[in-house]
Amino acid sequence: MGRRPRIGGEDEVPGTNPRSGRQETEEERADRQWGDLLQELRVAQTGVQILFGFLLAVVFQPRFSDLSTVDRNIYVVTVMLGSATAAALIGPVSYHRLLTGRRMKPQTVIWASRLTKLGLGLLFGTMCSALLLILRVALHNSVALWLVGGMALWFLACWFVFPLWAIARDNRRPGDGGEGPDPEEPGPRP
Repeated sequence: MGRRPRIGGEDEVPGTNPRSGRQETEEERADRQWGDLLQELRVAQTGVQILFGFLLAVVFQPRFSDLSTVDRNIYVVTVMLGSATAAALIGPVSYHRLLTGRRMKPQTVIWASRLTKLGLGLLFGTMCSALLLILRVALHNSVALWLVGGMALWFLACWFVFPLWAIARDNRRPGDGGEGPDPEEPGPRP
């Protein structure tokens, strides 16, 4: 993937997207990218909504009043991050709905992709904050910080480092001609 299709080893196939190797118009590419983005959002939104629901229920538990001031502050930060995460990951749906029929699908895909990336960053903060609260309550010691730090590194590796590493490896392949990413693709930039 990422190689330019060649005719006779020299010329590109007319109408072919240089990054995907597909023959598609700008609108067809936007439709495909929107479908891909929706699938990604379905996974992320479900997890965020479940996490956010649990977070909202915590305040109504009898033990909530026993939390220290620090733990209550961590809880408030976690709920605010969860709320911002839900907004960012649900935002592309609203964006699409408001722009449907205006022949702006390529721009919609770009902005929805940006909102999704922002949502993933906020989800990282939400997950780390929720883990910190849970582990502080469960362990009552500084081990909680080390465990959250380790898990934060794992989240960063899975969500950002591994994909960026794959992009860097793909861009170094011989025969690529040193081409950069397609500016129309909403994916991460190296």
